[in-house]
Amino acid sequence: MTPAITDVPGVLVGHASDFEALTGATVVLTPEGAVGGVDVRGGGPGTRETDLLSPMSLVSEVHGIALCGGSAFGLAAATGVVDWLHAHGIGYDVGVTRVPIVPAGVIFDLRIGRTDRWADAALGYAACAAATTTTTEGCVGVGTGATVGKMGGMAAAVKSGVGTWSETLVDGTIIGALVVCNAFGDVWNEQGQIIAGTRDLERGGFANALRLLRQQQIQEAFPTRTESNTTLAVIATNVRLTKAEVTKLAQMAQNALPRRIRPVHTPFDGDTVFALALGQRPAPHMTVLGSVAMDVLAQAIERAVTEATSAGGLPAARDV
Repeated sequence: MTPAITDVPGVLVGHASDFEALTGATVVLTPEGAVGGVDVRGGGPGTRETDLLSPMSLVSEVHGIALCGGSAFGLAAATGVVDWLHAHGIGYDVGVTRVPIVPAGVIFDLRIGRTDRWADAALGYAACAAATTTTTEGCVGVGTGATVGKMGGMAAAVKSGVGTWSETLVDGTIIGALVVCNAFGDVWNEQGQIIAGTRDLERGGFANALRLLRQQQIQEAFPTRTESNTTLAVIATNVRLTKAEVTKLAQMAQNALPRRIRPVHTPFDGDTVFALALGQRPAPHMTVLGSVAMDVLAQAIERAVTEATSAGGLPAARDV
């Protein structure tokens, strides 16, 4: 069985997809609660409840993370996640009721599939209802409309999706990651090869976005670019962390993105990494935890593009 974020006890993952509109929602649920943190580095983020994850904010209990397609419209899917959790009696106890805490992030997928439909509350609710301890990868949920390699415009992009991975340390610490890669840039593997990205439409293969951005015509087009992108990830671990520590975990894990995506954290991306600590065992030193989380997320990013399949008139990396 492929290592996955659901190897962390207490973590459930669910997807809901609209394969006609090519959009969807993915939820990472922690029904028993988790301490949450976040690191936002992209220039165009679309998020909900990220301020609450600050170490200076009161509530530290998170019950789910919603990852949604549809740009700002897609944040509505988080309402469906809140509704499902509330219906099941899950949330932060405020005395008169329980309030589910569900931070969320969105990707821009409106340039593939339909432009009049996006992830909504119904898809968020359906993703929760489908949540299990197994994780499907590829073009499902929030990955249904994900693409990468848009330096040459959408016509030269390739299909991407959702990827996951996990690692268990010798002391029993488990670190898992789930990611949707919808990056402006190319995805590289550990060996320094482009495995998904902007296609060379004349000669075949990949064009290398880092070389393309040095061309005058590409630079002149930047002010009028309208493609929006974003890589969203969730890190989960079974150890006990404070809000400050889990925020540091998200920061260290985010370093996987520049290892695998180039260019990254651009004004066209809303790159955001959430982190969840479920508190089931003592934590190793943050140096160990954060470094392994970075490796785990790097592997999940690779799988997001290698597990994808063609859709919406775009090939997957496996087809190039």
